[in-house]
Amino acid sequence: MTRAPAPPLAAVALLSAAALGYEVLLLRLFSIVQWHHFAYMIISLALLGYGVSGTVLALLGERAGRHFETLFMAAASLFGAAAVGCFLAAQRVPFNPLELLWDASQPARLAAIYLVLAVPFLFAATGIGLAFVRFRDRIGRVYGADLLGAGGGALGVLGLLFVAMPMDALSVIGALGPVAAALAAGQARRWGPMVAAAALAAGLAVLPAGTLGITPYKGLSQTLETAGARVLSESSSPLGLLTVVDSPRIPFRHAPGLSLASPVGPPEQLGVFTDGDAYAAINRSDPGGPPPGHFAYLTSALPYALRQDPRVLVLGAGVGGDVLQALGQGAAAVDAVEINRQMADLVRGTYAEFAGRPFDRPGVRLHIAEARGFVTASGGGYDIIQVALLDAFGSASAGLHALNESYLYTVEALGLYLDRLADGGLLAVTRWVKLPPRDGLKLLATAAAALRRAGIEEPGRHLALIRGWKTSTLLVRDGPFTAAEAAAVRRFCVERSFDLAWLPDMTADEANRFTVLDQPYFFDGATALLGPDAASFTDRYKYDIRPATDDRPYFFNAFKWRLLPELTALRGRGGLGLLEWGYPVLVATLAQAAVAAVLLIAVPLWLTRRAAAGHAGRGRVLVYFLGLGFAFLFVEMAFIQKFILFLNHPIYAAAAVLSAFLVFAGLGSLVSARLPGRNPAAFAIAAIAMIALTSVFVLPPILAELAAIPLPARFAVSMALIAPLAFCMGMPFPAGLARLGQGAPALIPWAWAINGCASVLGAVLATVIAIEVGFTAVILAAVALYGVAAASFPRPEPP
Repeated sequence: MTRAPAPPLAAVALLSAAALGYEVLLLRLFSIVQWHHFAYMIISLALLGYGVSGTVLALLGERAGRHFETLFMAAASLFGAAAVGCFLAAQRVPFNPLELLWDASQPARLAAIYLVLAVPFLFAATGIGLAFVRFRDRIGRVYGADLLGAGGGALGVLGLLFVAMPMDALSVIGALGPVAAALAAGQARRWGPMVAAAALAAGLAVLPAGTLGITPYKGLSQTLETAGARVLSESSSPLGLLTVVDSPRIPFRHAPGLSLASPVGPPEQLGVFTDGDAYAAINRSDPGGPPPGHFAYLTSALPYALRQDPRVLVLGAGVGGDVLQALGQGAAAVDAVEINRQMADLVRGTYAEFAGRPFDRPGVRLHIAEARGFVTASGGGYDIIQVALLDAFGSASAGLHALNESYLYTVEALGLYLDRLADGGLLAVTRWVKLPPRDGLKLLATAAAALRRAGIEEPGRHLALIRGWKTSTLLVRDGPFTAAEAAAVRRFCVERSFDLAWLPDMTADEANRFTVLDQPYFFDGATALLGPDAASFTDRYKYDIRPATDDRPYFFNAFKWRLLPELTALRGRGGLGLLEWGYPVLVATLAQAAVAAVLLIAVPLWLTRRAAAGHAGRGRVLVYFLGLGFAFLFVEMAFIQKFILFLNHPIYAAAAVLSAFLVFAGLGSLVSARLPGRNPAAFAIAAIAMIALTSVFVLPPILAELAAIPLPARFAVSMALIAPLAFCMGMPFPAGLARLGQGAPALIPWAWAINGCASVLGAVLATVIAIEVGFTAVILAAVALYGVAAASFPRPEPP
């Protein structure tokens, strides 16, 4: 009796690991060459490739099983070549998100990038799908290998990014595809293809993948166009690519919001760019001398005019500018918190003497930690907590950070900071000035909400807001401002030609005196937000200035659809320059995903109509796998966001959450065949609903309590918290495929395509829902979709 061939589980796992590693790597690459909000497009296009693979399998029909080894080796090898080649090709597409709505060619260019980068995922998914078709009697084992490999790949690429530059990591991941092909060839004893695949893997690993083509609209690209500008050094980690630039012929003069009345300018500087954009300056300073004098003439110096010898906490210390400011204004002690060790190391190592060793000065303690986690664990008692200005003006003013989750500026975050102040202490937050006002008013509304949550009935008496020509600074006091402090604020503004925007008991004629606007927009907005008609004003305002929360942490998103027609009508007069661009890019991605998903569902339906004509349950199959695709991605995306705060950074959260879901879902799939009853998925879905709903209430306090433990321990905690839910979520999909394998194998490629298409939409749609109503709503929607899927589980085919 001939023994049935075993599925190449190691090859499937490695190919899946390469595909997920490529997906996580693309998150980093696009954060560098474009902006962070392209992360949602990356996840969507990865799933588009998986959806298209269902169409390919439907076209192959029975040939997929008969020629499995050849087709699998080809798909895995092509993934490797495409992973490198398609990214290099996508870099050459001249896409500019700033012109998305006024240049008719930009949506087509975005679509081109979207489709080109889906190709590697198409090859990987086709290889994995071939294994499902060929070994449909062992789907649980194949699906388990697929998910376990994917989970390992998500974590593996994170480790790779600590030791390799991003493009070198791309070469390594590309080489994994041919290695998977070689493993499959070796198991099938096909030595010639094995040698060829191994040679391709070696070539991809050794040959350089090329250079990163950063968009010309980022700050680094524009700076390097300056005569004499040169890159001094580059370093990389999962937290960012740091580029240090010198510009001796046309010197840097970075002093955000420097008063026009300042008697001194900034000293010699080096520019530091994170992922080609977020710009900071290393200021030349004498290690034994006083800090540069211009720091006293920034709006961020305001809290030091109200406190003597304060104990200061700086959140987002960067390369030490805010620390030097605090020391120069008389701070007795400074705790400096910086998340990126490589950033701090720039002024502790290579550029220490140039920078004046800001973190080694007396009274300064440097903490490498995430800001919220550090504040949670700290004992408090600070006279001043300073939240540094972290982002670049150009991308911030264009709204390109609109989809960046920020847990520094939420109601819960500000409430935490206030709780760590000493009696009468000050929280100071500096933001860019945008016109019409957005960030400044949204920050004020968020602070007012935090004060009201703390039981303060008149939050306006605890707030002060000033503005310069480019920055604004908000002070939030632990207790009402005194008359002496109000006088000090007024004196600070007059001496530096800054404008009052809000101060308790100020009058309208005190606003808009130095940097004169057409109207006192900031004062009028602050008055409305702190008055009885705040909700109505927020609803009527042209931009979204609702307070940001941990459930809806999109502080930088100010887009409202009602503004789009008005600005479009003014496009000839520069109206579209007032538009926030991040959200429209997301919606454009959703529209493209919707078109692709409709085509990918319609095509397999049409192609398999004959093979599936005898199966009366096609409608149930459609609903079941659509529901699973949307629900799984909704839960996954919501958990990625919920763990960003706990794990410090989006790339950490994506890697850990994807890995946990995939590994434990893989383990769940291995036992899916043992589920009892005519509807074996119902038991798993009931458990999913119970665990997901419980997590909405249980996860936040647990994560807050454990926020201060070391990062490796937080990764382990994250995996443990996700494990029960992911284990159950791994069961419904293979259970459905197994049911089809018993009586309707022709529908397996169709189900694969349907699930992939739903996932394409789900990745982007989850974010749209979260921006509008929060991530709790996303989880509730996922539970409802799982319920619909349970009611639609495919029925057994009659004999």
